[in-house]
Amino acid sequence: MIDWGWISGTSTASLMVLLSGIGIYFVLLVLTRFTGLRSFSKMSSFDFAITVAIGSVVASTILAKSPSLLIGAVGLAVLYGIQYVVSTSRRMTETVERMVDNEPLLLMAGEEVISDHLDQARMTEDDLRSKLRMAGVTTPSEVLAVVFETTGDVSVLTTSDEVDPWIFEEVRGCGRIDFSQAKRQ
Repeated sequence: MIDWGWISGTSTASLMVLLSGIGIYFVLLVLTRFTGLRSFSKMSSFDFAITVAIGSVVASTILAKSPSLLIGAVGLAVLYGIQYVVSTSRRMTETVERMVDNEPLLLMAGEEVISDHLDQARMTEDDLRSKLRMAGVTTPSEVLAVVFETTGDVSVLTTSDEVDPWIFEEVRGCGRIDFSQAKRQ
């Protein structure tokens, strides 16, 4: 027998979803305006985790009786508060920054694939080739550097890019990059 309760709902439940959605959106808007857009950035793995947690709180508050709108709002305030304290602390002390952030990792220097760094990033050469294709690279000779960022994103810089070595200061393995291959400013 088909349980139509899976695809239908009451008007009261629909109204509560509507009111909860409006309420939690308002709380989200206020907290984001107060703490800044950093709350949704992916600058570090910590930022990403907080963004996922915020999404989870918002979704569960809108779609379920529990947590209530008030409890969901308090949960969001706690997550935003943690995000604010950690991001402020990261800027003040290098110790907190090292604890929270991953170190960017050089995956390719010119045409050289750095296999031990691929292993550390848990990437394969197939993954790397895919990222190169997505960046529009058609031959390894075009590559200046490929960096596995703290967020898990992959940055591809080509020899046609104007590059300042300062950009690579915190990248593990950056000494392997031949900046003479980069386009001159």
